[in-house]
Amino acid sequence: MTAERTVPSPGATPREHGSSPVSVMPPRGTDTTGAGTGFRSPVPRPPARSASPVPLRVADGAAALLGALALTGAQRHPLLIALLIAVSLLSRPRAGGSPVPGVLEELPAVCGRVAVAWLAVAAFWAAYRPEHALSARTVLTGLALQATACCALRAAVHGRRRAALLRRPHAALVVGPVATAQRVAAAVLRHPGCGVRPVGIVADAQPDGTEGVPVLRTGEEVDRAVVQNGVRAVLAVHPSVRAEQGPLLRALAESGCVVWEVDADSPSYAPGERLAGFSCRRLDLAPARGGAGKRLLDVLVSGTLLLLVSPLLLVCAVTLRITDGPGVVFRQERIGRNGRPFTLLKFRTHRPVDEHESATRWSVAGEHEMRRFCRMLRRTSLDELLQLWNVLRGDMSLVGPRPERPYFVAQFSQTYPGYAARHRMRTGITGLAQVHGLRGDTSIEDRCRFDNAYIDDWSLWRDVCILLRTAATLVRPTGS
Repeated sequence: MTAERTVPSPGATPREHGSSPVSVMPPRGTDTTGAGTGFRSPVPRPPARSASPVPLRVADGAAALLGALALTGAQRHPLLIALLIAVSLLSRPRAGGSPVPGVLEELPAVCGRVAVAWLAVAAFWAAYRPEHALSARTVLTGLALQATACCALRAAVHGRRRAALLRRPHAALVVGPVATAQRVAAAVLRHPGCGVRPVGIVADAQPDGTEGVPVLRTGEEVDRAVVQNGVRAVLAVHPSVRAEQGPLLRALAESGCVVWEVDADSPSYAPGERLAGFSCRRLDLAPARGGAGKRLLDVLVSGTLLLLVSPLLLVCAVTLRITDGPGVVFRQERIGRNGRPFTLLKFRTHRPVDEHESATRWSVAGEHEMRRFCRMLRRTSLDELLQLWNVLRGDMSLVGPRPERPYFVAQFSQTYPGYAARHRMRTGITGLAQVHGLRGDTSIEDRCRFDNAYIDDWSLWRDVCILLRTAATLVRPTGS
């Protein structure tokens, strides 16, 4: 758990205030391209799927069966053949850098996988039936037969896929600065083997010329291009695109498009994914995951902790009542998942002058008028323990972006690209930003980036890791 302090600076996060609710998620009709009226995502389609692995698995199994022809006599035991096929199918060559790899690209991986399969099976068979152990000649012959058959059959599968991509490439939109987008679109069009055909460039600026891929500058034009061309891929060609055009990219992903981030200037991404020679990586912009598993973790941990710390909560409440008067529990409206407001609970450590101050003033941890016990509650984050009840009730999660007041949510959503996107997941007591030291007087832009990275890469194990790291920071509190 973490507590947030705020100071009068653009990089701080406010606390202990209340205001009227606001909408933080862009509605369907809003302009996500920065011009005119907005892109209206068509009826959601099933997401564009990668090529089915079944044909390659069949090819690998058939090759293993052909390799078994090298076995003779008692060695042709059904168990041995089944084991050889199973081991061959369990290991799979890593995909090459192109959408459809060639035979030579896969040759080292295929030969290595087949060799491992034959050596493992030979070792097992020698231990299981030493009297019928496979000879070195049998192993080498089977290895050669299977590797040759595997390369030939996989080449046939890849050939059919490559021909299909040349006949029917995936229509794509290129999103980014117009000059960079035009350069990437031209390069992709010069290499039809990529299986992608740019049909439009989404940019605010006017193009330098009229030739090439048309530039789409309004939401209606984007909408029309998606429907008429059956767009199934999106290429984001500049680092700023993900932040500035986040709502558009998510809307296109929801409509069934695969979104790729392309590095048009330098090979900064890990090798393996290439598009017309450009480094690229696939972005996961699907709606935030973590439904049943995340909720189960929240209920189990928050319920257990509430039972364990209930004596401590009682001591804090009684002490706060004695030292600082009535009004032990502070209730404040915050913005939660999908922009819905909820009432956040915590121990009161500061008394706002009035409702207006509560809604708009930046509070400062350790203010002189705070009593010593209140400062201790903030410094140790004990004032946040009541939020375990918000978690148990379903208003919050243990891990997620920290919730904020409506007044500042509206302000930050206009100032920081991607801030509103944080609300596509349930807010949390702690999060990736907090365990990276982004608490108190720190950058909202940095918090926003870490929060969206957490949502994009969410996993249940990552939640556990963040909780463990948060627990470690509570042992050495640095103030809230």
